[in-house]
Amino acid sequence: MIGFLKGKVEYIYIDYCLLDVGGVGYRVFVSNNTRSSLRQGQEARLFTHLSVREDAMLLYGFLTQEEYDLFELLITVSGIGPKVAMGIIGAITPAALSQAIQSKSVKLLTGLPGIGKKSAERMILELKDKLHFAGSEDDSEVVGTGIGVDAVADDVLSETAAALMSLGYSQAEVNTVLQKLGAPDSSTDVQEMIKRALKELSRR
Repeated sequence: MIGFLKGKVEYIYIDYCLLDVGGVGYRVFVSNNTRSSLRQGQEARLFTHLSVREDAMLLYGFLTQEEYDLFELLITVSGIGPKVAMGIIGAITPAALSQAIQSKSVKLLTGLPGIGKKSAERMILELKDKLHFAGSEDDSEVVGTGIGVDAVADDVLSETAAALMSLGYSQAEVNTVLQKLGAPDSSTDVQEMIKRALKELSRR
């Protein structure tokens, strides 16, 4: 198994990059937040997972050991494959996911890309005793955003973050703009938050 690859980033696409390692170009699928940290023409080291299917062999890469470990745990859950796992990693920090699972927050988990109610319940059942990351006991951390707010605002921010990342924005970009906008008040719904966020992002 390939533990990691180190080489020059030749090209960066929406969901993968091409990494030149000793003259061989490896296609490595990456999450939104890993992609946002890569720079074309610069060297990068990615921890890798090799997924072997009947019709393909696919490499998934991660900038940090923590993200790699989270990916390995997620794909052990029934019904969660590598593609869904990558979407989750791009939408939430390991600590925030651990917190959501420990608190059995089905509503928050179903705000993640590719996760329905049954998948959320399986994640809680199968990962509650396995998923522990630094900072996961911090009750102020909100799934996908890292902003401390109440439960209602938490739902609005989580759904807004998921919607923005489905449009191609990275976790870092989403976190930055939501932190700038601040916690929504009781009269602000998801659609309004998305509009405000997109307006702010268009200025960048």
